[in-house]
Amino acid sequence: MDHLSLMSVAIAKNDYVSFTFFVGTMAMMAAAVFFFMELSNTSKEWRTSVLVSGLITFIAAVHYYYMREYYATTKDSPTFFRYVDWLLTVPLMCVEFYLITKKAGGTISILWKMILASVVMLVTGYMGEAGLGNATVWGTVSAIAYFYIVYEVWLGDVKKLATSAGSAVASANTALGWFVLVGWAIYPLGYLIGTADGQWYAGFKDIGLDMNVIYNIGDAVNKIGFGLVIYSLSRKAA
Repeated sequence: MDHLSLMSVAIAKNDYVSFTFFVGTMAMMAAAVFFFMELSNTSKEWRTSVLVSGLITFIAAVHYYYMREYYATTKDSPTFFRYVDWLLTVPLMCVEFYLITKKAGGTISILWKMILASVVMLVTGYMGEAGLGNATVWGTVSAIAYFYIVYEVWLGDVKKLATSAGSAVASANTALGWFVLVGWAIYPLGYLIGTADGQWYAGFKDIGLDMNVIYNIGDAVNKIGFGLVIYSLSRKAA
């Protein structure tokens, strides 16, 4: 399928899945423009954090633009493109935790542990959704990596460093932690629905939700929300 044929596809009135891709694209792009425009009004101390937020939403906007066209044309879930997006943006979201705790002693070691956990979570998640082996096994490995990130943010070194950094950073870390704990939980739900056929958790498919809608809503809330928390911190702690 050539590029021009992809670009010519319009959204049908009743194609709600494609509509969420379109809204996701516009929301991510608007957020990216906002974060980039605000860089000049951000103190040097927090400029990198806001820049990373802009990069996260910009990368997501580009991927959503192509994912919407791909889905509208093929009606297939753009699993590969989605995981490419996550492989770029989720580690950057982990970088945010390092940046906000850096002054309190955040180390490169903590940063790489978080990044490694996110990569393991995503690679094994993709293997499960792509049917490259047992979905339950890959899903379990992905979940372990996810819960490691949750532990670090809520109970581990990231939490301790954020607390010692002061009330503004501690509050931001807690807010980001809720995104990880509750917001990111949307992704395992989408995984269970997307890989339910023939598995012991096949009942999840009876929920009746399209996993693309779940992922699209989750991405918009999590990535933009993450950036807004960082932006708010850059104003409170300036």
